[in-house]
Amino acid sequence: MRRYVKYSLLLLVSAACSNNALPTNSVIGPSPLGTQAASAPLNFRTHLSPEEVVPALPVPSGAQGQAIFQLDPGGTELLYRVNVANIENVVGAHIHLAAAGSRGPLVALLLTPVPPPAGGRTDGVLAKGALTAEGLFGPLAGQSLAALVDAITAGNAYVDIPTNDGGAPANTGPGDYPGGELRGQIR
Repeated sequence: MRRYVKYSLLLLVSAACSNNALPTNSVIGPSPLGTQAASAPLNFRTHLSPEEVVPALPVPSGAQGQAIFQLDPGGTELLYRVNVANIENVVGAHIHLAAAGSRGPLVALLLTPVPPPAGGRTDGVLAKGALTAEGLFGPLAGQSLAALVDAITAGNAYVDIPTNDGGAPANTGPGDYPGGELRGQIR
């Protein structure tokens, strides 16, 4: 039943945002990009859930989300859209480097950081834009976008959505997980 609800929510969020959908005439799935440009756009995605957060959340959250990425054929721009449902006090959205089950360094922002308290519930498009090599930092600073794409295709990149209600103590429940309330490995 729980998987059915998650899948239904994912379909609902995707359908609600379909008028802003990324182009669908592209290759789906990972492709060895390396340092050469791809001949067609590459698509990546992730389902964002509280169950993937590391360490596990002390109080369950009903939040869900999806992040969709498309690398342009030249390999110089990664278009993205992050959709969420049933989440409060979002203070950011990022890409980190690490395998599933591990935490890793922050390498790109998908949403400009928002100071807590962030201001209530969010349902729908949380962030959309284009990431270029200039937007990479941390261990990917100064590298081309191919370095991030290589990490994604190797299963070593994830999206994290932190929340913060602005009050102490942290980690008291949904809307107050500064270390991340939603997470998903990019595939």
